[in-house]
Amino acid sequence: MIALCVIIAVLAVLLVGWLVRHQRRLRQRAHLMQEAISNRDFTFRLPTDGLLPGERAMQQTLNQLGDTIRQQVNQSEVESWERLTRVLTHEMMNATAPITSISQSMLSRDDVKGTPLEPGIQAIYDTSRHLSQFVSNYRKMSQLEKPVVADMPLRPLLDDVCKAYPELTWDISIPHDFTVRADAGMLRQVLMNLTKNAVEAEARKMVVAPLGDATPQSPRQKASPWRGGRGTLYVGNDGLPIPAENRQSLFVPFFTTKRSGSGIGLSLSRRMMIQQGGMLDLAERQLSGCRAGFIVTIPCL
Repeated sequence: MIALCVIIAVLAVLLVGWLVRHQRRLRQRAHLMQEAISNRDFTFRLPTDGLLPGERAMQQTLNQLGDTIRQQVNQSEVESWERLTRVLTHEMMNATAPITSISQSMLSRDDVKGTPLEPGIQAIYDTSRHLSQFVSNYRKMSQLEKPVVADMPLRPLLDDVCKAYPELTWDISIPHDFTVRADAGMLRQVLMNLTKNAVEAEARKMVVAPLGDATPQSPRQKASPWRGGRGTLYVGNDGLPIPAENRQSLFVPFFTTKRSGSGIGLSLSRRMMIQQGGMLDLAERQLSGCRAGFIVTIPCL
């Protein structure tokens, strides 16, 4: 009888110890999630190991909720840029078109050619033409056509992009039979933009690989890059790394560090992905051999 009481007491102590540690882990997860949300980082994927079935289901739901919130925030940002773009396009076109036309007409006049007036009028014409080109870039942001989404194999599209950049070494680990739901033209343009940026960053190698779920539900379950009807791809390169001070502004329209850049490539690419039900993000961690990379999320079957 005494031995049984001792065993029960030991089990009770062990159970209480386990409950205390378990609650401490839950509080830590809640704190990490609160910190992520406070910092507007909705990419959190908290682990689900060591949880009871109901707790695991709740954590999985919260992880998916973070993805949903991130999608909504990015969509709101895109819509805000669209509204601003339409207003600026209208106002700038009204201002630059007459200036360009009048200055061009004056440059052709005989009483202007060869006089001290010509350099000044030429400067006015060149500046107004530059502004017109700037407005044209605005239009690209505001007049994007609606995507035509259809089932399509992903690998042939990637092979097509490879052919456009034969000077690069390509490492693609996407199954040949994998199918996604996307607008082929838009998705191709996104991949081309990422590759073009890599070439401009002195890259010699491109890596396209699936990203698996980092938290499989059991030791026997393999990580899968395709969950919830969405595929997650890593598109990286061995070019120059992206400076830390530029990372927050990469997807802001017209932000660029290049002298000849327009600053719309990445913001336009993200908008294309959002319109297809996907997303384009900067990769926080790089795969082996890469110094910069992006995460492309694509609806899949």
